[in-house]
Amino acid sequence: MSEAKTLYDKDFVAWSEQQAEALRAAARTGSNQKLDWENLAEEIDSLARSERRELRSQLIRVIQHLLKLEYSTAKNPRRGWGETVGDARREIELLLETSPSLATELDAFVAAETPRGIKKAIADLEKHGETKPTILLRLRATTYTPDQILGDWFPEEPKP
Repeated sequence: MSEAKTLYDKDFVAWSEQQAEALRAAARTGSNQKLDWENLAEEIDSLARSERRELRSQLIRVIQHLLKLEYSTAKNPRRGWGETVGDARREIELLLETSPSLATELDAFVAAETPRGIKKAIADLEKHGETKPTILLRLRATTYTPDQILGDWFPEEPKP
């Protein structure tokens, strides 16, 4: 059990997945413990899924606000957008500290969540009349690397 405790401290997602599988294995071998093995395993698994959802949500948040910083000519909300990016980056950093195994999924998550971030940014920009056809084309084609999303990078401010 000391190895499991160590894994719990080092990587919560990996621990959750390992414990869920251990519960399922115990159920298959017919343990005499009166536990709802399958539902316990499912609940433990859901902890890992929750961490993944949180990471994906924060990635969308960063992408959405980086896009607004890159394509909006508005002046006043820029500082707030930059602060939102910083807050989301710190949340991602905390998630990756407690569950480093999630880092192996970053590329896939960034690719999967970029369209959602674009959709949210477009909706925000449309509210303020900032979605000319040429901007929409460029915006929809924009991609960011995990390093851009997680690092200190910010896009240049667009010229009016």
